[in-house]
Amino acid sequence: MPVLQKALLTASRRPALRRVVTGTPVSRRVVDRFVAGETLPGALAAVRALAADGIGVTLDHLGEDVTDRAEATRSRDAYLAALEGLAPLGLGRAAEVSVKLSAFGQALPVGGDDVALALVRPVVEAATALGTTVTLDMEDSSTVDSTLAIVAELRRDHPGTGAVLQAMLHRTEDDVRALAVPGSRVRLVKGAYREPATVAHQDKPAVDAAYARCLETLVRGGGYPMAGTHDPALIDRLLQLVAETGRAADSYEFQLLYGIRPEEQVRLARAGHTVRAYVPYGADWYGYFMRRLAERPANLQFFLRSLATKN
Repeated sequence: MPVLQKALLTASRRPALRRVVTGTPVSRRVVDRFVAGETLPGALAAVRALAADGIGVTLDHLGEDVTDRAEATRSRDAYLAALEGLAPLGLGRAAEVSVKLSAFGQALPVGGDDVALALVRPVVEAATALGTTVTLDMEDSSTVDSTLAIVAELRRDHPGTGAVLQAMLHRTEDDVRALAVPGSRVRLVKGAYREPATVAHQDKPAVDAAYARCLETLVRGGGYPMAGTHDPALIDRLLQLVAETGRAADSYEFQLLYGIRPEEQVRLARAGHTVRAYVPYGADWYGYFMRRLAERPANLQFFLRSLATKN
């Protein structure tokens, strides 16, 4: 992992740097490329625009690393409001939500897993009532066992609950094999957290190779693969695997981040593939934003150009 990328990932969890970046006016202009506003109305406007292009969404109210029960409860309420806001759009399963369990109290020092499960359950119930579902985002490696356990518990009554796996982690190929079963929705991503070599691949070629292996396991398995990638080679690999296996167009999907390669999102949708944009919104955008800068040099270059040309 390049030194600059490591620095950005470290910065994503530094409160002092958070205050500097979020207090810089030019940051807002750049963040608007990756975040669909700080309020729900702004996010819903983005949802409507994407739907007009035939692109589904997974809506993410930004927030993480909550250490206060009241704040975790506010995360629950924000998602219930988001689902209520999606209802009149009539998009059904084309509009789901994604949650980070650390925003629901997973990191609380006492009973965090139980708190997170109790608070996320009504969100999942509300999504089911709306005819859609929830995907539980994966965070750093220390949360994997807890998050997968909560996914398994929620799937008892809501089998469509989605899981996310990160190809960069050494354990993920085993997790993919365990979850590539009928009815299992799995989003595969490369991973956007700084991890030690003991638990994760450290260079891009190794991560890409692991992603390709995991993707093949998912596509040849019985579940519902969701390929979270903008990598042209991996997009082509999914198309090849779909052709080889004869998968129906409604048995897999591409997931791309809001604001990144939007033309590719439209191209894939017009070619008849299911495409879903990951649409983040909310005032707590700092951690998400820094991870997007770390993921792709082009994102960082865009940010630096904006800083250099600010008025």
